[in-house]
This record gives sequence, C-alpha cells and structure tokens, in this order.
Amino acid sequence: MALLEVSQEDVCARDRNDRRGGLAKAMTGERVLRCRISADLEGIRGMVRSHARHGGLKGERLEDLVIAVNEAVTNVLDHGGGDGTVTVRVCPGVVTVEVTDVAGVLSADHLRSAQVDPTASHGFGLWVIQRLCDKVRLDQTGHGSRLSLSMCVSSAVHPG
Repeated sequence: MALLEVSQEDVCARDRNDRRGGLAKAMTGERVLRCRISADLEGIRGMVRSHARHGGLKGERLEDLVIAVNEAVTNVLDHGGGDGTVTVRVCPGVVTVEVTDVAGVLSADHLRSAQVDPTASHGFGLWVIQRLCDKVRLDQTGHGSRLSLSMCVSSAVHPG
C-alpha cells in the first residue's frame, strides 16, 4: 500500500468542491491521510483503523468504520475500475473516509436500492455501509465516484 500524503488542512478555508489535492493553510488541525486503493485490504484497514483511532473513534464504532471502508474499497476493486484513493479526514468530533474510484458508475440509485437478499452470498456491501456509518454521501466528481463515510466521535451524536 503506497501512502500518498499526510497533511494538515483547514476545513473552513478549503473549497469543498476542489478535491484536486490542493492544501489550504492549517487552522483547525484537520488531519488528512491518503493512499491508493490496492488489493492490500489488510493494509488499508490498518491505515484507516490507526488514523480513525487517533481521531478519537474506538471500540465498536471504530470497527464499524473499518468494515464499511473495507466494503467500499472492495466495491472499487470489483466494480469501480480497480483504481482510486482512500482519504481519511480527522476533524474535531468527526472522522470521514472518502473512497474514490475511476469508473464513476456508483449512483444514488445504487444507495437507495441497496438491500440484503437472504439467498445471495454477496452484493450487500452498500446496505452494510449505510447501516454502519452515521452519514453516507455520494458525489460524482467528473473523474469518478466519491463515497464519503462519516462517523461522529461521540456515539451520542449521529448526523443526519
């Protein structure tokens, strides 16, 4: 697993629509870690676990995020062109992981229609992701799909 970048970023100063990798002046202390998607799922899970733990997630909530990211990365490998990036953002009170792909085939319809078929042995990753994370958001970037998975550090607060 190749680490692309570890940085400090200011969430407030950054243009949310500019995801080309530009970094703004650090003010809030947001910590960002990026790596390329690869078949090294264990390495990606470890990177996400470590960075999210540093951001304050622990126990079952930490493992829920790690499982959700594993499902999202597996979807990129199987359906999203096999290439993309995992970005872990740690801000005060929230950890967000963005999983991007190059194919751009993931749509809001996929998220809305995600369900479990009890007779199937696979194909319920998006359903699992939406049950495990506090917030799931999908964006089409013009370069692919970006699935954002967020977890509040305090389990008493769950964003809508």
